[in-house]
This record gives sequence, C-alpha cells and structure tokens, in this order.
Amino acid sequence: MAFVALTKPRIIELLLITTVPVMFLAQQGVPDLKLVLLTCLGGYLSAGGANALNMYIDRDIDALMDRTSQRPLVTGMVSPRECLAFGITLAVVSTLLFGLTVNWLSAWLALGALLFYVVVYTMILKRRTSQNIVWGGIAGCMPVLIGWSSVTNSMSWAPVVLFMVMFFWTPPHYWPLSMKVKDDYARVGVPMLPVVASNKVVARQIVLYSWVMVGVSLLLTPLGYTGWFYTLVAVVAGGWWLWEAHALQTRAKAEVTGAKLKEMRLFHWSITYVSLLFVAVAVDPFLR
Repeated sequence: MAFVALTKPRIIELLLITTVPVMFLAQQGVPDLKLVLLTCLGGYLSAGGANALNMYIDRDIDALMDRTSQRPLVTGMVSPRECLAFGITLAVVSTLLFGLTVNWLSAWLALGALLFYVVVYTMILKRRTSQNIVWGGIAGCMPVLIGWSSVTNSMSWAPVVLFMVMFFWTPPHYWPLSMKVKDDYARVGVPMLPVVASNKVVARQIVLYSWVMVGVSLLLTPLGYTGWFYTLVAVVAGGWWLWEAHALQTRAKAEVTGAKLKEMRLFHWSITYVSLLFVAVAVDPFLR
C-alpha cells in the first residue's frame, strides 16, 4: 500500500474524470472499451510516476509540513532510492504502454505532462514563484488532450478549449486549499500566493480566474462541439462557482479569518464543478 500511496490515487481519480468524458466527446458516442481501459491505465501509471518523483524531490519539505507528514517517504515506509526507481519505472512503462497500445501522440503527451510536472513545476517553479500553481498546473490539463488523442490520434479545438478550462480552473481550485494550509507552506519557504499575499488579493485573483474559466467553458457550444445539455450544466454549475467565489471575496474583504473564512467551500465545490462539467461533456453527444 505504501507504493500505491506514492502515486496519490485520489488526485489521479480527478485526472481520469477529465480524460474519459473527452473520449466520449471525441467519439461522439461510446468509445471502444479496451481503448478506454488502456488509456486509463496508461494515465494512472504516468500520473503515478510523476507523483512519486514529486515526493522524491519534495521529501525534505514534506517532513516539515503537517499536510504531508504521513507520506511514505517521510514515515520511512519507502526509501528515497525505492521511490526514485518506482517513479522512473512507472514513467517508462506508461510511455511504452501508451505508444504500443494506444498511439504515440498520446504517449508523448503523457510523457510531456510528467516531465513538465516533475521538472518545470516541482524542481523550478514551486519554490521560486507565487505563480507556481498557475503554470505548473499545465501538467494537470494534459489528460484532456490525451483523452482526445487516444481516440482520434489528432488534435482539435474541443480539447484545446477544455485544456484552457482546466488551466483557469487550477488556480482557484488550489488557492483556497493553500489559504487554509498557508502556515505549512510558509514554514518550508514555498511561496504559494496565499503565503505572500493577503486573503483579499488571493480572493480577487480567484474571482478573476473563475470568470475567465466559466467564460471559456461556454465556447464549446458555439464552436459546434456540444449542445443544449452541456451548455445548461456549464451555465448552472459555473454560476454557482461564481457565487461561491464572490462570497469568498466578500468574506476576505471583511477581513474574516479562521474557520469563518470558509475557503474550503470553494475548494470542495471546485471538485464537484469539474466532475459535473465533464460528465456533461460525456452525456451531451447522446442528446444532440
């Protein structure tokens, strides 16, 4: 179980939620089940490898943060050498699995996402800039492209739009959590935005990104990829998101702190939002 924990399976669940529905959209129906399973397996192994390598690199600060103090490397259940070997093995296996059973475009996209997360985000951005999660989040947007390419072996505007939705979703998804655990990040010198800026500044950025995200999510229908059902879900879910984002900003402006800030409401809703949106992506082709 320690090696499974290295892959951060709960995070990977969210990544797969954005992969499979895009396969339905690309197919305009039910994609081949074998292809779905192979894509999910490849995606799990690739993301798992990236997460294991992330834990290897961050093992020094993980030991000092309450949120990460029970990770396998910190507790000694897995040695650094084992973790490194495990992460590299998953990276190689996932790339070959994608290339040999799905297609090489998907393989290179998955490998690119892994390298971006490990090198650009973890090694370069995370400890150097408050914009770390903005640009580092690109890796988490890649499953959308992989889902599309696994079916079509090509790219189109639909996955690009959904990629941008995830790009603008990531900061307002993660910043509320960072607001709650900012003392952890401050203790280890990681300059997450809530560490270096006031709650009012962070909340303003959350609202800005939220409006752009919702706006981008509505582009799929005029581009001809989705119909009324997706649009309805995007409008309703997006409207609720904006309500929560503005409510958080109102509390931040009033200098509410502690539990009364309720920053985790938006964090939890962000997961529900992206789940609803991508379920709508999968269902919409059957209602057109």
